Amino acid sequence: MSTVIMRKIISASVSGSLFAILLGLIVPNPFGEGTSSITDYLSAFIIATPVYLIYSFPVIFIYGILTSLISDKLSNLIVRKTNNKRIEPIISGILHVLFGLVLLLYSLGAAILFFITDRLLQKGNYKINWVHSVKSLAIPCAVWLSFMGMVYLEHIFFN
Repeated sequence: MSTVIMRKIISASVSGSLFAILLGLIVPNPFGEGTSSITDYLSAFIIATPVYLIYSFPVIFIYGILTSLISDKLSNLIVRKTNNKRIEPIISGILHVLFGLVLLLYSLGAAILFFITDRLLQKGNYKINWVHSVKSLAIPCAVWLSFMGMVYLEHIFFN
């Protein structure tokens, strides 16, 4: 397995988990009902986050990795043709944004998070192997289990 693919798997794990948490914070109630108190807001956030994760993570994982690989390959091809290495992150970022416009703001946010996460991992020059990429899949699982545990505790103590 290529180092690039392993890095993309880690990027998908991190950015997919962050995306679900951020979306839960921004849109705690996807059905548009207002929250009248901080308690209602936190309850809606805790319930919405694992739901967002369940639906968004597979898409970010499959579509995000594929389109990120395509974006990087195309930007590297353009860099080789122009002999200007400084434009590679710009071209790659633009392509990530274009691929991220599929579902407008939601997928655009996920694409930007994926791009930033991937660039930070790439810039860090970490020695990534397949064990790291497999272990990174524990991140979304841990986020889901944590939030489901909070939902369970909320149900026990407040209902």
